[in-house]
Amino acid sequence: MKNAFVIEYLNENEFRKKEILRKNGLKNRSKLLLTGDPGTGKTMTASVIANEINLPLYVIQIDKLVTKYMGETSAKLRQVFDQIDESPGVYLFDEFDALGSDRSMDNDVGEMRRILNSFLQYLENEDSFSLIIAATNNPGILDKALFRRFDDVLEYSLPDDDQIMKIMRNKLEGRCQSDIYDKEIIEAAKGLSHADISKACEEALKLSVIDEVEIDKKIMIEVLRSRRELYRFKEA
Repeated sequence: MKNAFVIEYLNENEFRKKEILRKNGLKNRSKLLLTGDPGTGKTMTASVIANEINLPLYVIQIDKLVTKYMGETSAKLRQVFDQIDESPGVYLFDEFDALGSDRSMDNDVGEMRRILNSFLQYLENEDSFSLIIAATNNPGILDKALFRRFDDVLEYSLPDDDQIMKIMRNKLEGRCQSDIYDKEIIEAAKGLSHADISKACEEALKLSVIDEVEIDKKIMIEVLRSRRELYRFKEA
């Protein structure tokens, strides 16, 4: 991770000294907003942080939280924040834009505005020893009031050339031809997410095992192009 906050938090500096900070009228970072394309490492970040600070990871699926019955979603949200207060952990609100969309949007409805208002109040008043992480693929539709409620906003981007090579070496080192790590392969992988490249490497490994062949440039380019075709089908 290139972001200084993640590195700092993984080093456990603020988290380990949270009680000392509070005695001095300060509070460790505890609310984090992750934005970026799918497959760029947002969920993995929550998992890694939870593991490093030795807290359980709880994933709150927004689509299961929001219901069509008036008042029920707010009640569920209250229960979530009660748990955040009572049981220290890393709480990941996944696909957060379903809950935090801009209240001024024309298609917004009164009930969702009330839910978002409740969430903002809960987040503002939250003072537990838990870490709250919200992840979204669509930061542009989030309500502006949300951003100032988070201690840090991290933007995740698609992998650059060096990151592409690191992913592939991590997955394929010792199991492919040495000339596979070149510009032609990088160009074939550009525009794909970290998760897509990892999946492509796994497909190449399967082909290698099934056909009893070493992974070469032809196989790697084929599996990378296959991953890209999945998105063309989705957009059609």
